[in-house]
Amino acid sequence: MKRFFYAATALLLGWNTSAIAQKKLSEGTIAYDIVINTSSNKPQAADFLDGATSTVYLKGNKSRTEMVSSLGTQSTIIDGSKNTITILKEYGDQKYLINYTPANWKEANQKSEKVDFTYTDETKTVLGYNCKKAIGKLADGTSFTVWYATDLVPDNKDFQYLNRTLPGLAMEYESNVGNFKVTYTVAKINLSPVPAAKFDLPKSGFRVLSYEESKGQ
Repeated sequence: MKRFFYAATALLLGWNTSAIAQKKLSEGTIAYDIVINTSSNKPQAADFLDGATSTVYLKGNKSRTEMVSSLGTQSTIIDGSKNTITILKEYGDQKYLINYTPANWKEANQKSEKVDFTYTDETKTVLGYNCKKAIGKLADGTSFTVWYATDLVPDNKDFQYLNRTLPGLAMEYESNVGNFKVTYTVAKINLSPVPAAKFDLPKSGFRVLSYEESKGQ
């Protein structure tokens, strides 16, 4: 009876330790550095992404992802409570606000709709977090590598369509842009509250387009 009690206590304590170590990420800011590999010394069209940053703001079921490159800024704002997706494009004097329906968003991310992940035992540390390696395979047969932290589990995974089924936060991952491979690596995580105004949409200064109209831009 005592052995059973001790075993049960140890099991419970072990479960509690695991539960405490795993942190639900419901609010905060995640900053990714972006590096592009063109495998060439000659200038490439995709080089504008090299040195770019992608910053994700999370607050409950809302997210805002801002990609800043030499061309300008593109922000994706997702409001889970309203089931709306909006993209803001700011390239010099050209400013567009594009509204997506859930069906539009699914179509736009069709390539990343079905990702099969193969999980490995390989690990490495990214920004102090122990990360596990997974290989993702897309429907077209292309594959990519992702390192994810099981200690950080986003409540809202809509902000990263490619990695939304991972059992943790993608700390370093690859994405294909045309024939080039782009690597995103977390440079900073801030768990401070995010102002609600961060998810407000501009009321003026942008040309409003539908998803269909945006295809011609």
